[in-house]
Amino acid sequence: MAYRNGTYIAFHAGGTTDPTASDIKYYRMLKAWHEHDDIEFEFINSHDKVSGVRDTSTKATLRRSLVQRLNNSKNMVLIIGSTTRFDMDWVPFEIGYAVDSCKLPIIATYIGYEWITVPAELRSLWPPAFASRIDSGTVRAIHIPFKQKAIDDAIRQFNHDNMPATSLNHYTVEAHRSFGIAIS
Repeated sequence: MAYRNGTYIAFHAGGTTDPTASDIKYYRMLKAWHEHDDIEFEFINSHDKVSGVRDTSTKATLRRSLVQRLNNSKNMVLIIGSTTRFDMDWVPFEIGYAVDSCKLPIIATYIGYEWITVPAELRSLWPPAFASRIDSGTVRAIHIPFKQKAIDDAIRQFNHDNMPATSLNHYTVEAHRSFGIAIS
């Protein structure tokens, strides 16, 4: 059995490694927060726990690596931006394997939102693999803005042994305020 202490981060790369042309910049921001001495943001990156693969690797090799990383994870951060729903390759696979096989909670973090209090209103942004699992109730998820303190809290709080109660969990107005997020 794998030691499940990592956080798996999924995002839409848009078929590019250009950090300015895809959501990889948000993944790198999470890593930068973690590495910054003056920011309290701790997580074990599941992507660092398994040897890397190159973009030129076969799909089967990439898939094996992703499965190993997910098997070693306690939760998944799903970075949701304006193009995430269009990913028909790796994001749907990652969501499906994380939820169906690993029983991981999803920390759905939305780019460009100050607060999230009615997750269902963001349905148009959801990848179909996520939407179908929300509809069927098979995923346990918390929906939060892409804000450092909110993400840090969710990573620390939710894992395969402590799941959000439903597929549409979100933080209260008071919790948002405790993270320094002003809700109007």
